[in-house]
Amino acid sequence: MNCPYCKNADSRVIDSRDVNEGIRRRRQCLSCNSRFTTYERLQPASLFIVKKDQRREEYSREKLLSGVRKACEKRPLPTGAIENSVNEIEAELYNQGKAEIPSTLVGDMVMEKLKKMDYIAYIRFASVYREFADIRALKEAVDNLVVVQNKPHPGQLALIPEDKKQEIKKS
Repeated sequence: MNCPYCKNADSRVIDSRDVNEGIRRRRQCLSCNSRFTTYERLQPASLFIVKKDQRREEYSREKLLSGVRKACEKRPLPTGAIENSVNEIEAELYNQGKAEIPSTLVGDMVMEKLKKMDYIAYIRFASVYREFADIRALKEAVDNLVVVQNKPHPGQLALIPEDKKQEIKKS
């Protein structure tokens, strides 16, 4: 590890701690005595995602995280919920032990996590992932959510107000 101040290659580790699926090391340069921090994360074996058109693309954590963040934008989610969900999805992908994973599997895993976290984020992601052709397809997805879950998550507005639910049940 080169010192960021004097570029010397020799340093010693002062302190090591486990953080977020990796290791944080506090180091001291043996030449200029400056201290700096490094973060180490295990680089798993290469994983490729097979797209719908059969193209293969190397798995990108940043791409997955970006997609989930876009779906969850401006939603009242706890701090770290998005990163934790992506960590869980990533662990499941690598635990399969396959070199290639279909993109549909990744999309379905994201949909399941979002459905548990936030209905609006779920619908946002589904609208892009499922490529809804018209408003009827979107309405069907929302209706399926209403059937599956009659009450909203804590701190989240209901998809259909209670008085409207009663009207729907009567008809």
